[in-house]
Amino acid sequence: MVKQQVLESYLVELPEQAMALLNPLRAEILGRLTEPASAAELAREINEIPQRVNYHLKALEKVGLVRRVGTRQVRNLVEVLYQAIARTYILSETLNWPKETVDRIKDQGSLSHLVTAAERIKRDALVLLEKSDQQEEIPSATLDALIRLGSSEQRSAFVQEYVQLVNRLVEKYQSADTGAASYQVVLALYPKPVQGGEEQ
Repeated sequence: MVKQQVLESYLVELPEQAMALLNPLRAEILGRLTEPASAAELAREINEIPQRVNYHLKALEKVGLVRRVGTRQVRNLVEVLYQAIARTYILSETLNWPKETVDRIKDQGSLSHLVTAAERIKRDALVLLEKSDQQEEIPSATLDALIRLGSSEQRSAFVQEYVQLVNRLVEKYQSADTGAASYQVVLALYPKPVQGGEEQ
């Protein structure tokens, strides 16, 4: 398998790439492909038919949002491994799409990223819990808050200020010592679900 660099963000300027992001399943597949995976693996993760996942993978590959990074032998089959070109996607203003369409793509991309981030946190937490069981001290912190936002304008303003504040904190406390301990910081904002799958 060829080790490929995954960009932190990618500017989407081609209409065909932006159209691919409109599809919720393709957006979810992209969100899960920050690490190489096969169509069969992805199908198990999202409870889908492998053939359907494979169809969407090929569509994403055709527009340049995923790439083949290798193969592996699984029993008597050879699986193709795919990887996304980036972790997040930014829509270029040159697309001149209606604001509602752009907002829809952004929301879907954020939700896919949220699922990926949640799975990474769970995986990392299990590893750290094992170390904690071995009497190793594991410093960590969690913040959980609920905020009521009256409009989409308030939501956008909150997110912008939220990101600015966190960036200032990161810059303030970022150590120049490359040997210093590294800590993962993940922040998320999403509608609070209520029973029945509706949003509160």
